[in-house]
Amino acid sequence: MLESSFALLRDIGQLPVNEQEEVHFSIDAYHGYRYVSVRRYLKLESGFNGPTRDGVTLTPEIVRALVPMLLALPENIKDLKLGPIGKFAKRPGICIVVGIAEFRGVRGLELRQWSQDKGYHKNGIWLPLDKWADIRKLFRDTLAAIDEIPDVDF
Repeated sequence: MLESSFALLRDIGQLPVNEQEEVHFSIDAYHGYRYVSVRRYLKLESGFNGPTRDGVTLTPEIVRALVPMLLALPENIKDLKLGPIGKFAKRPGICIVVGIAEFRGVRGLELRQWSQDKGYHKNGIWLPLDKWADIRKLFRDTLAAIDEIPDVDF
């Protein structure tokens, strides 16, 4: 496989958001680098089906630091407080900020890219807390799979 090509290394799973949307967790490679993708997909009866721009990519180092923090949070969503959980360096000048946020009156886990130049970016994803048990499981499964040796060269 060419060094500059994209490769899906492992599909971790999907988080159904509603009848028309789901969030896919996967381990991918691009330009020879492994990363975790958390991306919103549409599944419409008519029209576009597939990935959207809503999503974020995480380095293996971010996953190794983030997942234990998420798993240490209370299992009961009523005990989760609004606010930041952590800020994780992605590359020089760019971080991923993770926290519990409210969007349209509904609380969720937000992962958003932030840079020194522009502040918060559009790159990010919001996961509804009513799926908290599933979110925790997907992140736990991602952490378990992050160091697996893939079946394909990348």
